[in-house]
Amino acid sequence: MSLKIEIIPYTLHFKKPAGTSRGAYLERKVWYLKLSDTNNPLHFGMGECAPLVNLSCDDIPNYATVLSDMCNQYCQTGILDYNSLRHYPSMLFGLESAIRNFEHPNSILWDTPFAHGKEGITINGLIWMGNKNEMLQQVEQKLSAGFKCIKLKIGAIDFEEEINLLSHIRKHYTAKEIELRVDANGAFSPKEALGKLERLAALDLHSIEQPIAAGQLEEMAKLCATSPLPIALDEELIDITTYVDKQTLLKTINPQYIILKPSLHGGIHGCTEWIDCANQLNIDWWITSALESNVGLNVIAQWCASLQPVLPQGLGTGMLYKNNIESSLIINKHALWIKQKLILIQKN
Repeated sequence: MSLKIEIIPYTLHFKKPAGTSRGAYLERKVWYLKLSDTNNPLHFGMGECAPLVNLSCDDIPNYATVLSDMCNQYCQTGILDYNSLRHYPSMLFGLESAIRNFEHPNSILWDTPFAHGKEGITINGLIWMGNKNEMLQQVEQKLSAGFKCIKLKIGAIDFEEEINLLSHIRKHYTAKEIELRVDANGAFSPKEALGKLERLAALDLHSIEQPIAAGQLEEMAKLCATSPLPIALDEELIDITTYVDKQTLLKTINPQYIILKPSLHGGIHGCTEWIDCANQLNIDWWITSALESNVGLNVIAQWCASLQPVLPQGLGTGMLYKNNIESSLIINKHALWIKQKLILIQKN
């Protein structure tokens, strides 16, 4: 069998700006991989490489060239070299996905009730940054849709307005009725962080993601040890690539949770290492997509289902784009389900 990979650049356009404390996304460039057998072009598998600008460790100027080299290496050897791809997580995830799809042409990537459309994956409803009224409107839409867990991006507008917004939700819904998570994307300074976490904890929140910027290990370890609000690491995990370094980071900081995104945190291979390290230290985790299109989201969701997750997962970002790839994935109330087979991607 002779393999080839076609690289298909594609630009995704957001329905509306996706705001974070690092700024707003208006569009997203991705590269689709089509792995096929040259002797049987109808036998192929799709993958998605989707680095995040100014965040991914493989957000590099020569991304397309490096990706092409990695694809050629795989086609020549038939072996996925994890070591050479450790610092290119979005490329690794795209290749892993294309290979998995190629090896499972029936679209059942992992044999689970979810993949057969018999069970859903409980997910959180994501509230993007905006002014208070815009965020409140999003919250009301998610609650009306049946979500039981809501995640709010904070850190871009006035902190008092964010407290007021969360207080408004808590006046109407208890922690038993609605689980609230917040994501600061590193927006707090170490000096102010504990005081803000104490105020947020008074609102019966589930957790906060990355309260201070990554790379401040001593300060983050102190916060995790003293915060009344459980802390989840996200950006802190980026470009920590070896198993030993992952163990060291988690032992040093000892967070309550880690949040794993294959495109950012080492592909499926690297995220599996993170989960193993976390389990050894009794640190809980959940899986989140990183603004991939439905191609990448399908793979993440099927892999996530194979892990039999307990907590609500962060897998509902597929509805953000005007020109997303048609998908088998649907959201029903507070869960993600598979409905029908993905269709073939066309170049744009």
